[in-house]
Amino acid sequence: MKRPSCAAALLLGLAACHSQTSQPAATEAGSAPTATPPAAPPVADSPGAAYRVYRGLLAGQTDSITLHLVTAPQPRYDTHGPSSQGSYYGADGHPYQLGSQPSAADSLVLNDYSPEHGAGPTGQAPTWRLRRLPDGSLAGTVGTQAVRLRPAAPAGGVGFAVRCFTDSLAAYPTEPATSPKARIYVQALVPTGGPAAVRQTLQASLLRDLRGDTLDSAPVVALDKLFGQQRDTLFTGYRDEVALMVKDTPADERPSAMLNYEEQTSTQVLYQAGNLLSLGFFTYSYSGGAHGMNTTTGASYDLRTGRRLRYDDIFRPEAQAQLPALLAQAVRPLVDLKPGEPLNKALFVKQMPVTRNVFLTAGGVEFIYQPYEIASYAQGEVRVFLPLAQVRTLLREGLPLTSYAVAKR
Repeated sequence: MKRPSCAAALLLGLAACHSQTSQPAATEAGSAPTATPPAAPPVADSPGAAYRVYRGLLAGQTDSITLHLVTAPQPRYDTHGPSSQGSYYGADGHPYQLGSQPSAADSLVLNDYSPEHGAGPTGQAPTWRLRRLPDGSLAGTVGTQAVRLRPAAPAGGVGFAVRCFTDSLAAYPTEPATSPKARIYVQALVPTGGPAAVRQTLQASLLRDLRGDTLDSAPVVALDKLFGQQRDTLFTGYRDEVALMVKDTPADERPSAMLNYEEQTSTQVLYQAGNLLSLGFFTYSYSGGAHGMNTTTGASYDLRTGRRLRYDDIFRPEAQAQLPALLAQAVRPLVDLKPGEPLNKALFVKQMPVTRNVFLTAGGVEFIYQPYEIASYAQGEVRVFLPLAQVRTLLREGLPLTSYAVAKR
């Protein structure tokens, strides 16, 4: 199954942006951000941004699904208009990814990226075609079947404001209209609601994870300052690289398209129920060459405390020896392998490695493998879900699983 491998396909449903203007860069949209203390409610969405939760029943199913959706203008420089990014799941907790290209303000066309539903080169997943109703509902079709999704409150009383920032720097400042540019986009979710202490801890965790920290003790930087640091790092390196590439080069031979650098970061809600929250942090980077690179990092949080749950917080030590066989069994149908066929017929590996890039739902654990990690770039991300029934005895006690009990040992 080929997941979207470019920013246009993956950065779906991001927030309307605030533009930074402190650098000599071309401003793309919005107005300058105002620093907001991480724990100070209420926090407003960026202009045009919205995070919404919906519930409804798909045709042929007896249990309702929950859909998390963020809708906002597309951040890519060559695409404009609202787009959406979402994740949905049913009672079994298996998450599925949805995303759209820009569409009319009152409608949504969502693509299902799940190989389980036929996405990929050999199949066609059903398309969601929805319109927004005056009461806030979404109505339309999934494939050929009618569906209606009604607004729902976030589980546990924890919602999110969507904040994002963007800026750009021209490679050739004297030609800003035609010059290639370095562009940066950072989109984040700011927790709203819930107990103040939990909200503060959760916001600190999210800021660390947005920056890619691996230590829970790392100092926290406010969102607008974090964007400024990342922008300054990109622009400083970009200026140096442009200077080297155009040195002693005639004006009519200067590089163009390959200098349209991009750094994009966004946050998606993958699962939320009871005291469990799971997010996906997506990054896309292009700095010349044939294509950019995208990665998604899964992250789970205990809403009783706001603390991040990492791999070692989720799994017992003995899981490392037992997970490869479970993952090998689960990945085969996702990459069109029959039972018993060697994995390296479709993948780079003979045995499934145990990635620590995981997130938890009340129904199981999803493992995210980045492009080139176990498969080609064309294959894209490979996401393998193991249901709770298979991993129950491998999980630590005390996890915030409200719908299913972890066996005590």
